[in-house]
Amino acid sequence: MFALQSTAPSLAPPLAMFAALLVGGGIVGGLGSAVARRLSNPVSKYRLLYAGVIAPYTLLAYGILALLGLGPAVASALGVGPPFATHVGDFVTVLAAGGVGLAAYAPTIRGVRAVRDIDLSTSTALVRMTRYVVGMSALVTVILAPLSGGVSPLGLVGVFAALLLVVVGGAPWLIPLVRSTVDPDAATRERLDTLRERAGLDVRDVAVLDTDAEETASAHVRGPPGYRRLFVTTTFLDGFDDATATALLAIQAGRVRTHLLAARVGTVILAAAPLVAAVTGVRRRWLLLGLAFAVVVGGFWLTRRQVRRADDIAAERVGADAVADALERYAESHGMEPTRRRVPNPLSTNVALGDRIDRLRARAER
Repeated sequence: MFALQSTAPSLAPPLAMFAALLVGGGIVGGLGSAVARRLSNPVSKYRLLYAGVIAPYTLLAYGILALLGLGPAVASALGVGPPFATHVGDFVTVLAAGGVGLAAYAPTIRGVRAVRDIDLSTSTALVRMTRYVVGMSALVTVILAPLSGGVSPLGLVGVFAALLLVVVGGAPWLIPLVRSTVDPDAATRERLDTLRERAGLDVRDVAVLDTDAEETASAHVRGPPGYRRLFVTTTFLDGFDDATATALLAIQAGRVRTHLLAARVGTVILAAAPLVAAVTGVRRRWLLLGLAFAVVVGGFWLTRRQVRRADDIAAERVGADAVADALERYAESHGMEPTRRRVPNPLSTNVALGDRIDRLRARAER
């Protein structure tokens, strides 16, 4: 994406901005953590902090560093010439933006440790997140490689779509590269097979992620049809009894059947096309922006509907009360208070956890 100039670009300005962004990231993360710890339901507020503040700040850092030419300046300073200079520059810029994100993430670790009452050291969390950032930076660089000669608006949308599809479709192979896994023993494998059979979850295989430090109990299905892999965490296996684990896996089975993940990815890709056209074009800009917004609202409404449908599928399999109990146990294990909303958030792909539980309880009473 970067074209090397005939003269060596100056390294001082982008490095100074990088340092400023690192400091700013630390301030953003520290202030955000201080606020999140003092609000009700702090665990949910931390998740909102990561998605709504730190992630956008990281993207902003990438844009600023790209405009200042950090990547080409570093490539020039290292003496890297064509055709590798562009790819080195892309990797450096993405990695630097990831470093800014790490700087914003670091001050939040102590707060998360306090509100969840877990024994998670800052060094362990940073090492694991750094591994993730480096891996994702390499992946993004590979995706950008075909566009080293320049990018059109349509090409930009194509890169974005390809990145999403590669990350989502290649998740069965990519996640083990950036996350620590453990090899389950025979008893654990047998238990997982039994749980999946009870839940009606059909996947090709299972990978167990090591989360003993952060104590995150989760289960997700990733991968294309024919090679779907179930990812469960060690905390999920250790912290939940068979009834709770079966119900939570039944929800995942329902999400596979309703194609929830595909709907989320498709919504983002379809909305990106008119959005990029509006930003880069000069004609019918407001119409294109309105179209992008309509696609987002409509697509997110569909995904929320599929979330509820997945809960219904799980309820049909193991019982509505069992699914509601499992969701409550999930919230308890993460120190969360199930939230409820009178009016659904049109820009959310999820249904509030408390609303899902209430809906299941009402279904059980009926």
